[in-house]
Amino acid sequence: MHPSLNIAIRAARSAGKIILRFSDRVDQLKVETKSRNDFVSDVDRAAEAAIVQELRGRFPNHAILAEESGEQAGKGDFQWIIDPLDGTTNYLHGFPQFAVSIALLHKGQLECGVVYDPLREELFTAARGQGAQLNDRKIRVANRQSLDGALIGTGFPFRDQRHIDAYLGMFKAMTLATAGVRRPGSASLDLAYVAAGRTDGFWELGLSSWDCAAGALLIKEAGGTVTDLVGGERFLDTGNLVAGNLRVHRAMLDLIQPCLNDQLKA
Repeated sequence: MHPSLNIAIRAARSAGKIILRFSDRVDQLKVETKSRNDFVSDVDRAAEAAIVQELRGRFPNHAILAEESGEQAGKGDFQWIIDPLDGTTNYLHGFPQFAVSIALLHKGQLECGVVYDPLREELFTAARGQGAQLNDRKIRVANRQSLDGALIGTGFPFRDQRHIDAYLGMFKAMTLATAGVRRPGSASLDLAYVAAGRTDGFWELGLSSWDCAAGALLIKEAGGTVTDLVGGERFLDTGNLVAGNLRVHRAMLDLIQPCLNDQLKA
């Protein structure tokens, strides 16, 4: 196992305990609005603090990029990317789809990743060159050969809606070409489900790196492909992402690209 992965797993489980502890009394939580349709609660902050404490104890010099606190102290070639509660809106509504996401970058390359669903006790893990696992069992992307009969995940733009028309064009095209499109509301879990073969593909616009870093590595290590909307490698920078096995990914790109505006092509 990757030497950093055990620490990431421990950190994710620590955060998961905090998330579950408050899950039956979310109405008592202090909630703030960060931006339109984007919320943060006491649980987000407490879970993030638990993760940072675990990582700092073992890797005091690593940089940390966390959703709630932003860039933290630390320099060098290693950077942890953290979403302590991916799916805060779901969590606050009692909708059972949320997760902890932790990834490690080394010189810009994803090294290890964890997506942890504390409700279902499902721990998705991956390390570069070592494959992907769900609760220590190896997982692979689905082997579907086309979009015919495919089940595809997505996420509606909810913060920045400048590209809503382009997205709706993609949604229509995908709906007409597949067996169905699902929008559960936690990108890290959506990507983990692609890695585990539960869905055949996924696309979304406007993600943050902490939403998708761990999930992207899961898919790659499970035999899949992850790119930006034009087939490049800049999905962590652009926040625009398409994922699936090689054939499904190619078919999704073919549907998505005619819908792109000039900004999304950049």
